[in-house]
Amino acid sequence: MRRRTLLGAGVAVTAGVLGAHRPAYAWPGPYLTVAADGTGDVTDIQAAVDAVPAGNPGPFTIKIRPGVYRGRVVVPADKPYVVLRGQGDDPSAVVIADDRANGTPRPDGGTWGTSGSASVTISGAGFAARNLTFANLFDEAAHPEITNRQAVAVLTRADRLVFDNVRFLGNQDTLYVNTPDVTVASRAYFRKCYIEGDVDFVFGRGTAVFDRCELRSLSRGSTTNNGYVTAASTDQAVPYGFLVWRSRLTGTAAAGTVSLGRPWHPGNDPAARPSTVIRDSWLGPHVRATPWSDFGTWSWRDARYAEYANRGPGAGLGPDRPQLTAQEADRLTPGTWLAGADGWNPLR
Repeated sequence: MRRRTLLGAGVAVTAGVLGAHRPAYAWPGPYLTVAADGTGDVTDIQAAVDAVPAGNPGPFTIKIRPGVYRGRVVVPADKPYVVLRGQGDDPSAVVIADDRANGTPRPDGGTWGTSGSASVTISGAGFAARNLTFANLFDEAAHPEITNRQAVAVLTRADRLVFDNVRFLGNQDTLYVNTPDVTVASRAYFRKCYIEGDVDFVFGRGTAVFDRCELRSLSRGSTTNNGYVTAASTDQAVPYGFLVWRSRLTGTAAAGTVSLGRPWHPGNDPAARPSTVIRDSWLGPHVRATPWSDFGTWSWRDARYAEYANRGPGAGLGPDRPQLTAQEADRLTPGTWLAGADGWNPLR
């Protein structure tokens, strides 16, 4: 191993051997360490991202020591292969957080909007995160004057992303899986992750697999409607939206008060044909017997929704619960969902 200094960055970076085709989260390569107490290379997550060279050709690992790191983080499109790796014993030891909502006033006027509320925005392809927590700490009860309460923890706008043993914390719109363009099929793989929220807390037009994850619905205090797990907005030209596979849908919400999803048509876009499949998973009692919901004038029956081989008190069969056939289930696996034209396979 050897050490070199990035020109203009003022940050010492250890360089290793770069791989060519291995998954981003497994690659060796240059790295630096973030520590809130000053014992690392930098104390701030954004400073570490800024130290990654533009056009970075291979994985650049940012090792993060335990602590809470406040402030907005942006990984730009010209910085691919960034790897954030928490160094704690479990994902709760490293927390990356901010606290803006859609309706929070901006210092320069106006409000942040949903995308601008994100604590972390990822536009660099090949990004990976492991063993840490992303959070939006916006306190709804403390801000009754703010009515637009969408508060994103993570917004993704890139392809071939991996999240391994990561927590996503928020309320409304916690995880925004998006793409740089409506007809682009940007892919993300979530392995053994924990995602919590209440309204549309997994949403967007991206292509994603949630493998052995926990999706936890928080109570809004209602006896009739405690929100929606997903709000996919997949374009009709994109084959796959969200696949929830071998996961657990849990919640603190009252029994029968949470929908599995509703079809989001941004700007009333008629070309959206949302896609969500939940299969081989355990569904808690909070899930409605009629689990899919309309979104305004858009009917859930026109979306690409299905279940397969689910179990638990929230599972069921019937005319309002479309199911995959056995042949469809054989084909619609995580490998197929994520492969694309380049055969990407992050599964492990």
